[in-house]
Amino acid sequence: MSEERGFGAGSIILSFFIGGIVGAGIALLVAPKSGVETRKQIKEFAEEAKEKAESYIEKVKEKASSVVEKGKDLIEKEKSIIKSAVDAGREAYEKEKEKQA
Repeated sequence: MSEERGFGAGSIILSFFIGGIVGAGIALLVAPKSGVETRKQIKEFAEEAKEKAESYIEKVKEKASSVVEKGKDLIEKEKSIIKSAVDAGREAYEKEKEKQA
């Protein structure tokens, strides 16, 4: 259903991930702790978010690479089929041309 509106699973997951980051950041900022503790938590949280984002990006790259490879294979297959059809048409044309002569 969400695919029909132009939202893929990846964009939905990314939206939740970003929302979680924003929510956690706000929670850290309004928590009653000292500045040193808060900065430490924010730094740790930022490092974790960076690692998760890098992991997500790597998964997206792998999936995109896989899709591109499948696309290349499909194009090669279709190109072969079209070439065979063109060659068959050319042969049929040449045979008809010889019959007419």
